[in-house]
Amino acid sequence: MMTYPALVDETRRRHLPKKRIDRLVIGPGVMRSSRPRITKTFQLHKLFLVYYTRPRVVLNGGFYNSLPPISKAYGTACLLATTALQFELYNPENVALVYSLVFTRFQVWRLFLNFFVLGKFSINFGIRLLMIARYGVQLEKGPFERRSADFLWMMLFGALSLLALSAIPFFWSPHLGISLVFMLLYVWSREFPTAQVNIYGLVSLKAFYLPWAMLALDVIFGSRIMPDLLGIIAGHLYYFLTVLYPLSSGKHILKTPNWVHKLVLQWGHAYQATGRPVQPERAADVAFRGRSYRLNSD
Repeated sequence: MMTYPALVDETRRRHLPKKRIDRLVIGPGVMRSSRPRITKTFQLHKLFLVYYTRPRVVLNGGFYNSLPPISKAYGTACLLATTALQFELYNPENVALVYSLVFTRFQVWRLFLNFFVLGKFSINFGIRLLMIARYGVQLEKGPFERRSADFLWMMLFGALSLLALSAIPFFWSPHLGISLVFMLLYVWSREFPTAQVNIYGLVSLKAFYLPWAMLALDVIFGSRIMPDLLGIIAGHLYYFLTVLYPLSSGKHILKTPNWVHKLVLQWGHAYQATGRPVQPERAADVAFRGRSYRLNSD
């Protein structure tokens, strides 16, 4: 990466006449010479800044390789499972969560394979996959940066919570992939509550209300409400146990187990021997502003 002065010199060399190079001095936003001030100075200054700092599309899988490991692995697994389902390589009923078959016929694969089923190729599938690529990635690169074990534990805890909730007949759902994605969305909305989100180019609202807006849209479009509702419940349970309750009581009752840290270490990522999640510093006297803030003590 070239430094700013080097960019200036290179731009002058390429785009300005040689006879005037020795008579120009370019500073931060100012161009002077022995002649009167040159017009459109700031436009030229902005030109080479935009030229050298403009975003470039990275080919050869650069975007995919830049994704954090856990979000990338889960998104890839969901894509492969959906592709196989689209080509009818398996029957979704064979991976549906049916507890009677799990305990009587020992079909234990139903306990985890159902989390990768997001349906066949459709608009809804595309939206769910984009949720993983956007909100899951932002979580893993933001509040969970250099905390891959904690992020993995959040996913595992969410999956276990969804399995427990689905044991209740009222909350039962055959496939919990949508619920797990919605849990990621809910946790993201609590970590970035004031971020502005635009829904389909029609409505702009704060991220704190996004899960409820998506829930309402799914109901309007005829989708089942239970998978989304399960994700919200699991996400709030995790956020309460890891953020809200520790802030109010000072006790951490949901810590990342050491075996998860060791698993991530073997995967090639950082490991903390204490097994205790690293909490960012929180500012006082601000209520419900995400992981980086503290609840109001009043």
